[in-house]
Amino acid sequence: MSLYLDYLKEIEDRQDQGLNPKPIDGAELLSEIIAQIKDTENEYRKDSLHFFVYNTLPGTTSAAGQKANFLKDIILGVSAVEEITTEFAFKLLSHMKGGPSIRVLLDLALDDDVQVALQAAEVLKTQVYLYDADTERLEAAYKGGSSIAKDLLESYAKAEFFTKLPEVPEEVKVVTYIAGEGDISTDLLSPGGEAHSRSDRELHGKCLITPEAQQEISKLQADHAGARVMLIAEKGTMGVGSSRMSGINNVALWAGHQASPYIPFVNIAPVVAGTNGISPIFLTTVGVTGGIGIDLKNWVKKTDADGKTVLDENGDAVLEQAYSVETGTVLTINTVEKKLYNGDQELVDVSSAFTPQKVEFMKAGGSYAIVFGKKLQTFAAKTLGVEAPVVFAPAKEISNAGQGLTAVEKIFNRNAVGVASTDPLHAGSDVRVEVNIVGSQDTTGLMTSQELEAMAATVISPIVDGAYQSGCHTASVWDKKAQANIPKLMSFMHKFGLITARDPKGVYHPMTDVIHKVLNDLTVDDWDITIGGDSHTRMSKGVAFGADSGTVALALATGEATMPIPESVKVTFKGQMKEHMDFRDVVHATQLQMLQQFSGDNVFQGRIIEVHIGTLLADQAFTFTDWTAEMKAKASICISQDATLIESLEIAKSRIQIMIDKGMDNDTQVLQGLIDKANKRIAQIQSGEQPPLAPDTDAKYFAELVVDLDIINQPMIADPDVNNVDVSKRYTHDTIRDLDFYGGTKHVDLGFVGSCMVHKGDMKILAQMLKNLETQQGEVKFNAPLVVAAPTYNIIDELKAEGDWDILQKYSGFVFDDSAPKSAARTEYENMMYLERPGCNLCMGNQEKAEKGDTVMATSTRLFQGRVVADSDRKKGESLLGSTPLVVLSAILGRIPTIEEYKAAVEGINLTSFAPPVAELTA
Repeated sequence: MSLYLDYLKEIEDRQDQGLNPKPIDGAELLSEIIAQIKDTENEYRKDSLHFFVYNTLPGTTSAAGQKANFLKDIILGVSAVEEITTEFAFKLLSHMKGGPSIRVLLDLALDDDVQVALQAAEVLKTQVYLYDADTERLEAAYKGGSSIAKDLLESYAKAEFFTKLPEVPEEVKVVTYIAGEGDISTDLLSPGGEAHSRSDRELHGKCLITPEAQQEISKLQADHAGARVMLIAEKGTMGVGSSRMSGINNVALWAGHQASPYIPFVNIAPVVAGTNGISPIFLTTVGVTGGIGIDLKNWVKKTDADGKTVLDENGDAVLEQAYSVETGTVLTINTVEKKLYNGDQELVDVSSAFTPQKVEFMKAGGSYAIVFGKKLQTFAAKTLGVEAPVVFAPAKEISNAGQGLTAVEKIFNRNAVGVASTDPLHAGSDVRVEVNIVGSQDTTGLMTSQELEAMAATVISPIVDGAYQSGCHTASVWDKKAQANIPKLMSFMHKFGLITARDPKGVYHPMTDVIHKVLNDLTVDDWDITIGGDSHTRMSKGVAFGADSGTVALALATGEATMPIPESVKVTFKGQMKEHMDFRDVVHATQLQMLQQFSGDNVFQGRIIEVHIGTLLADQAFTFTDWTAEMKAKASICISQDATLIESLEIAKSRIQIMIDKGMDNDTQVLQGLIDKANKRIAQIQSGEQPPLAPDTDAKYFAELVVDLDIINQPMIADPDVNNVDVSKRYTHDTIRDLDFYGGTKHVDLGFVGSCMVHKGDMKILAQMLKNLETQQGEVKFNAPLVVAAPTYNIIDELKAEGDWDILQKYSGFVFDDSAPKSAARTEYENMMYLERPGCNLCMGNQEKAEKGDTVMATSTRLFQGRVVADSDRKKGESLLGSTPLVVLSAILGRIPTIEEYKAAVEGINLTSFAPPVAELTA
């Protein structure tokens, strides 16, 4: 049977799901389609022509190569297709974005046929996705005397690919749609449980919010022609949680417009808004799509006659509505005045949504075109020996004389490229920086590979020190979906130049370690910048930013990222931890004390948390930096002492060596290069040549917080507060409660110890608790299931060597078997301990979940609705988050313990402790 007939069968199957034909990315199928187009008598010719024109993916897909070559043949007269004229062939090439299409256009532009060359040159003037091989051809032709090449370079130097685009409309009409009350997580826009379908944009679009919401959005579009639907987080922040490009893609699919009539299901220009604005990570994806992100400020804190905030009975600020955005309200965004109007009434200033840079993204149809356009303009001007005219908004460079630098300001200044100022830059400056480490995770990796193909990128930038493709999000269940997607992803990323968790050649054992743990080891310099395809890319060395799949692709392809230098909040500690407290409790207490000290305002949101935690090794410190995603911080930086940092680097080296020993290094010896880099950094610290990263004593912070360890007396639990009468206060991560609140009576249906929030010490705590409880009670009986997933294989190997793994196996009823991985998700749990394969497991919620309606006590990161546990008809599912010892005891008791029970259970156990540095950690 031919591939085309297989494709027709797939089309029938998709029709049953209400889906259109899947876009074509394979050369073999498109070759058959092209053959059928050439055969004027072929029964499938009409449909084949449609698929060729409208349903073939662009960029560097193998199908794009076939399409570009066939269009070249049509232009040169080698092939004739009545429906595709020369002009139309050039138009189709202009929409293919790069890679094979650029190669073909250069072939034609540098050809002897002057008429064809001029037409090709006019198309090339609109293109920006040119890579080194393309620009080298252009430069060689120019130096060889080509007038066409000279004309192209002059156009590029003037950035006509940008200046000749239409301007952003002065007025944008929108009709409101309240997508939810309170914070809206990307799980609502692109559920983790549907991660397998993200690379199939139309199919994945079916999971946006609910089918009912999709119908309501469509009706608003029909009722308000000419207005864009603006999705709103009422009384909350839009796009919190995971860094999913698929979230904004789904919004754009339903409420944006098609980027090109010849590229299926790629939409741009969505409009989103939130009472408290847009989360930093999600705002980046808005820029990628050339969309608009509005900070509505439509609810404000109520004040009394003295100007003081009015509080309710719970001590929370009372909000009052400044103006209404109820669903169906028609508003106008004036992009010149940067104001939001209801008719003639001005509602709010929206200047933050229309900075010069963001307006450029809107004009160009997305931020990628600006990034590549700037590089192209710089190349052209340099080749011509002229000064490039100022076309793009100049980067804002802020330098405050006499002011020291925060840690993040130091890192950005060191890694900055293309900076005009010779003075150090401070927060608010727009900076293009080199990226050292890049991570791609497996449920967004297929989208990253698609983005790389769309950018026409074929190999990792030489600037990047190391990059890793994980397999942790699909570790729990090796089902048909994972088997179909993951090998293909690993093969692509391996060829691109990444270290891959699974060997495309099947030589080394699959490593399903949690990506953040691996990246934390691969980061071997405290001055490094890391970009990773997950919101928990928050290393405890250097500074790391969670990013969407597109930003990850851009970092891989260019070795760069562009963003303003964020403001910082300094966090230090005083007092002493109680012996029965775990460091996880300190992490939660930090959030609680911050909210208390700043009257409920989250000063962490969108900023860097510079945490002075120098006595903790990188593994333990990561528990803090990881949680800063839940604090809504942009990122975090750990300030370490010399000996602590050196020991952390030595541990990282040993783990990288294990990866090398397993056979995971590639031809360019990336992993060995990281070990060499770590050795160099250790030598710098030991010699005093370059001490550990530290801020200046006169650095300026947005705010400073001193966490009082003395007042942390009980385990602290992050509670989703699922029954709060104020819907906007559910699932926020801001409700932190101590153990006494629950009175030892709250039932627990399941416990989970795992995710990136735990480390080797947590596994040892678990083993010791089980031994102690057996000694005290004569047996260990679980009154609720306890699911345990160590984050990495390294940890398991170390536990085996130290005897702890034998203890865990003794008390478990299930132990993972790599030779026979689960092929189906577990839906029911018994009251016993499950030792699961390293990876994300329940924390991700894309493969396995707790039973619907369960109350879960977990060490994981997320408590969003439906993430770890879905609601049932009988009750809401809820995931409460706490320390490892608390989770273990809750599963054994089947309820949250009292403080007395807890103290007895942890007596004599070495919990993860922390003592503040004695001396101030400054340069």
